[in-house]
Amino acid sequence: MPAVTKPALLLDKEKCLKNISRMAEKAQRNNLNFRPHFKTHQSHEIGRWFRDFGVNTITVSSLSMAEYFAQDGWTDITVAFPANVHEHELINRLAATITLNLLVESPVIVQQLRERLIHPIGLFVKIDSGYHRTGVNPSDKDLLDSILNEISQSEKFSFKGFLTHAGHSYKARSRNELERIHTESLAIMRNLNDRYQKQYPDLVISIGDTPSCSVLEDFSGTDEMRPGNFVFYDVTQTAIGSCREDDVAVCMACPVVSKHPQRNELVVYGGSVHFSKDSLNENGSLIFGKVVNLTESGWDTRPTMLYVKSLSQEHGIIHGPAEAIRSVKEGDVLGILPVHSCLTADCMGRYLTTQGVAITRFRYHP
Repeated sequence: MPAVTKPALLLDKEKCLKNISRMAEKAQRNNLNFRPHFKTHQSHEIGRWFRDFGVNTITVSSLSMAEYFAQDGWTDITVAFPANVHEHELINRLAATITLNLLVESPVIVQQLRERLIHPIGLFVKIDSGYHRTGVNPSDKDLLDSILNEISQSEKFSFKGFLTHAGHSYKARSRNELERIHTESLAIMRNLNDRYQKQYPDLVISIGDTPSCSVLEDFSGTDEMRPGNFVFYDVTQTAIGSCREDDVAVCMACPVVSKHPQRNELVVYGGSVHFSKDSLNENGSLIFGKVVNLTESGWDTRPTMLYVKSLSQEHGIIHGPAEAIRSVKEGDVLGILPVHSCLTADCMGRYLTTQGVAITRFRYHP
């Protein structure tokens, strides 16, 4: 285990590779194109690991991220965020050299893109399958037809199909609940396929939430999966049942800087600027991370009874039973499994493998 002097995001490469392998095999087993979402790891090095599993199409969450991965040789990229016409110059630069797919949910945006773009791009219509964040109501046939009609007005546009993200699956806490969300989402997408497939015989139905893709097996009627968080997983995914704690491939290492046994609390160097402030309600307690013991080769997921009770900018407050608190001394380094690995990775800016190798990641520079 590498020496840690300040908060560090540890990465277990072997766990990461196993997570990629399982998901790639599931996509292959279900005859789906595997287009993993790279917004979780945002790293050239980790992205290259996917190539060993036959991955050649990816998803990202911004045009800047698309440019970052295009620089490392990725040539078929979907930006799974509603198209922002103000970035038309970047869209044109990317579309000149790679296969670029964007998301639209308004005929106005399609028209504005048509006026600004000079190279061919693919367009997915984003569908709201129940998450209610973005996307077209699938029952709004007039709006869907209007968007598709607008797409057909330009030879620069290729209608790729319908794309959804069932993000409400993250609120599921049982397999039955997850199956219900997944079944409803699949039914919506199949209905769209049935309605438009004759007119667009090559349309793609694309889905992509980590809980459903990790746990369930029925993907009939779909063509593509785009999970992202699975590459690392986190405490939230263990609560959903997407994975075991032993599958979580990242762990924050945080030095203990003070101890308050009268409150059954420790203070670690590791706050909201390192973890983000995502939390999870577990057994009536709000937690911001789960404490594990670091080992020579990584971390041990046997229960410590310690958890992150609260976060401020640099401080993390660890709470637990008196005996567990007594077992820790100032100067120790604790391992903490993050509640949300995507945002923790974004805060930290780099990884440190359990073998001590630093791995850099995309950092946005305006």
